Amino acid sequence: MSTLENEKVAPLSNYVPKIPKEIECSIERTLEVIGGKWAFLVLRELFSGTKRFGELQRQIVGISPKSLTDILRHLEEHGVLERMAFPTVPVTVEYTLTPKGQDLHQIIKEMKLWSAKWT
Repeated sequence: MSTLENEKVAPLSNYVPKIPKEIECSIERTLEVIGGKWAFLVLRELFSGTKRFGELQRQIVGISPKSLTDILRHLEEHGVLERMAFPTVPVTVEYTLTPKGQDLHQIIKEMKLWSAKWT
């Protein structure tokens, strides 16, 4: 007989679950990472591959350079995209989704389908 078989196991009826003081909303946390309207549009463009700043600005109608810079920094800080700078004159900067960013593709695709169906 092994030592595990000799030990007494407490019956399940004695288990008392913890009562959480606050339940964290994972959707809220996701939205904090993704950000607002511009982030979705940046992600949409990067799902098709690596893009430069100017390409993103041309493809996202109405976004200011400051807003684009802010959202790119935000997404980079949260590990959603990667910024790669190349020592050219002027400096060439490219943005690529990380695996974490690519993982958002299916979610956003489902949101797009929902919108097509219900709006």
